[in-house]
Amino acid sequence: MKLGLVIYGSLETVSGGYLYDRKLVEYLRQQGDQVEIFSMPWRNYPRCLADNIMATGRTLRQRLETTALDILLQDELNHPSLFWLNRRLHLPAPRIAIVHHLRISEPEAAQLLKISLYRWIERSFLQSVNGFIFNSQITAWEVNKLLDGGQQPAVVARPAGDRFNSQITSDEIISRAQAPGPLRLVFLGNLTPRKGLHILLEALQRVPAGRFELAVIGSPTVNPGYARRVQQMARWPALQVGVRFADALNDDALASELRRAHLLVVPSFYEGYGIAYLEGMGFGLPAIAGQPGGSGEIISHGIDGYLIPAGDSQALAEILVELHDDRQRLVELSLAARQRFLTQPGWDETGWLVRQFLETMI
Repeated sequence: MKLGLVIYGSLETVSGGYLYDRKLVEYLRQQGDQVEIFSMPWRNYPRCLADNIMATGRTLRQRLETTALDILLQDELNHPSLFWLNRRLHLPAPRIAIVHHLRISEPEAAQLLKISLYRWIERSFLQSVNGFIFNSQITAWEVNKLLDGGQQPAVVARPAGDRFNSQITSDEIISRAQAPGPLRLVFLGNLTPRKGLHILLEALQRVPAGRFELAVIGSPTVNPGYARRVQQMARWPALQVGVRFADALNDDALASELRRAHLLVVPSFYEGYGIAYLEGMGFGLPAIAGQPGGSGEIISHGIDGYLIPAGDSQALAEILVELHDDRQRLVELSLAARQRFLTQPGWDETGWLVRQFLETMI
């Protein structure tokens, strides 16, 4: 097959959505398929909307219409640039949207949801494609709801968590959990409000001093204003000794951080799925996540992690104190988290499911 993929920026961008796209492209190329990347520049939402009538969109349209493709994949993140352009695009190949989550599901969009035009734009894009690749059942359900049941052919191909060679034994997990000392926490995600780092920092204010260490791993450049806010919070007297910012890390350094930690804590306000939770579980880390979105498709509450109400720092603090004081409970959760990871299909199966679907769409 010869495929195109429309994205913003670089395929190497650090986020779960880009990891999914990157792993899919790697798999397709390994199977002998040709995949050409059509990159559009990162800009704010209004300027992306302008792509539909400005030179950037005309250039993309010309490139697509003069490239022989069997399938055109479009990351749904690009919907503001494509919602009208797609309707003027003369392309015999079917257009398939890769939907990680709807932007109107993000809490940052709450104010914009009051503007019907905003919802209409995303819906118009979804109506302009011929099929969908979803990363979770909740994402499929939300798209189906937005389209009033008028959904195109689709496949649900969940992400995997086997990016690392996390060969950790049960004995290592038990020994790590039982060792005395502070609870070692990892926050893994770009520093944006949706990921909920400020909720974690508020919770840690309620945890007695000396009972935690937190490594914050994620890029501060996606939302610099928010990054400055949480860095200032980390200088609160109750936190300044126990919080460390590590920026984004390469795979080896990240694997090292996950191997030594006790818990992965990302109390997100919304996740389409949550690849980071799975990757932490590969190292036997129970995951603490926000309830909304697809996190519940990974985490079984009270068995291999916890799902807390969005924004509930008090509930999060209570869990952290309990696990610091009850290391046997931490052992049980950690072993269950590792077992949950072992039941998850790998990236090759994700790619296989997508490729089978794409072949039916040609």
